Formats: sequence, structure tokens, C-alpha cells
Amino acid sequence: MNPFHITLILATLLCGLVAGLVLTFAVVVMPGIGTMNDRQFIQAFQAIDRVIQNNHPVFIVVWVGSALTTIAAVLLGFGQLNGPERLLLVVAGIVYIAGVQVPTGTINVPLNNQLQTLDASTMDETALAEARQAFEPRWIRWNTIRTVLAILVTAAFLVLLLRL
Repeated sequence: MNPFHITLILATLLCGLVAGLVLTFAVVVMPGIGTMNDRQFIQAFQAIDRVIQNNHPVFIVVWVGSALTTIAAVLLGFGQLNGPERLLLVVAGIVYIAGVQVPTGTINVPLNNQLQTLDASTMDETALAEARQAFEPRWIRWNTIRTVLAILVTAAFLVLLLRL
């Protein structure tokens, strides 16, 4: 087993874990807290996000590791693969970085940060409803996109591993 194979295995594992994380938000977390009133929703999301924002070590290893190993796998595999395998690796790598990592940093995290600035315990019902409306639909839309793309990239990496 060469360094490319090891890196691709790690990228597949870590991208799969990220896919599972964002899928969990899509099918469990957001629908669950979505049933709460506006104040409870904001406070619940703030509590969940604080765990992530406080650099939970497992989260950081998985999230950052998925990006680093994906980039490394593309760089290492570019010289070792040809034809459809090379194309699949490069496209999957670009899709993962551009479709999962970039939207996280440019859309989801800024929305999270904006929500973190609120003191839901002192806000009136109108302000709470407006804050939730400014956050929830856009966050869910982009999380859905991240989820689908992370799953597709993981599947592509699995296909590559089976073909090696």
C-alpha cells in the first residue's frame, strides 16, 4: 500500500464522517429543534454550535482532516491515476472543497456566528422570529447541499478504492 492509497482511505473515512455529521443535522438536529419556539430554537442551536465553535478536538480532526486528506489524495493521485480514475478523483476533490468546505466557511459558519451574537433571553417575539427567519431557511438549504455533496464524494472515493 503506497502513500496515495493510505491518503485516499483516510480521505474516504473522514469525508464519510463529515457526510454523517451534516446528514445528522439534516435529518435529526434541525428537524428536532425546528419544532421548538423561536427562543428555544435559537438557544438550542447556540448551545450545539458552541460545542463546535469551542474547537471540539474530534470535530476539528474530522472536519479539517477531511479537507487536508482530500487535497493530499488529489495531489498524490494525480500522478498515479489515468483516465476516468484521475478525472473522478479530481472532480470529487474539487466538489468536496468547493461544495462542502467553502460553503461551510462562507455561509453556514457566518450564519452560526451571527446567531451566536444574539441574547435570545432578552429579545421580544418579533425579533426572535426575524432572527430565526434570517437564519434557518438559508442554513438548512446550504446544509442540504453540503450533505448531498459530501455523500457523493464519499461514494466516489469508495468507487476509486474498489478500482485500485
